Amino acid sequence: SFTEWELMEWSEQQAIFNFLYDTVTLTVVFGPPVDNEFFAAHPSRSIMSLDFESFLDEEQAPPSSCLVQKLIFQFIESQGCWQKKCPKLCYLPQALFDISLVVNRCRILGDELEFLQRWGAKFQLLETDIKDTEVKLLFSSSVAFAKFELTLAVSHDYPSAVLPFRVQTHIGDIGEKEIAAVLSRVPAGHHYLQRAVTSIHQNLLQGPR
Repeated sequence: SFTEWELMEWSEQQAIFNFLYDTVTLTVVFGPPVDNEFFAAHPSRSIMSLDFESFLDEEQAPPSSCLVQKLIFQFIESQGCWQKKCPKLCYLPQALFDISLVVNRCRILGDELEFLQRWGAKFQLLETDIKDTEVKLLFSSSVAFAKFELTLAVSHDYPSAVLPFRVQTHIGDIGEKEIAAVLSRVPAGHHYLQRAVTSIHQNLLQGPR
């Protein structure tokens, strides 16, 4: 289910929806009724505006939460004028679905990052660093005599497309060619980041190649 929203208020004037643990709020302001149109057995209404607001405390929130929030608002801004996309009440369910889909995917990405930060040592992952919309993964394996940094660029489309990446080699000979060969066998989709890390660990860091 991609129903990621919670209805907080519905009145003659407006409707308020919360997403992502109340950190994103959508306020929909209603206009006059639409002639000869009904929505949920009531006269339909025009929509004057859809306004999004973030309530995430970025100073207190973990970097993964800040990244998730950035990606969600990246999607919101990429859609242009929401009132044009949703001029009447009958368009609102689709808008809520589209937002929920992105919130769901980004929330799962946040969970993946928290998992890697907590359990990364199992995959020879020394450090998981988040800067803006880039995720930097520092791998180190004495068995494979390798240490390298993999930087992945994420967007609100995650995980529907393979992530652009770059590699900085510190020790050993694992570079972009070797990482590209491994990642080419990791299909886009659910838990892509975790699957990519697992594949790198299994194929490159278990011993001499």
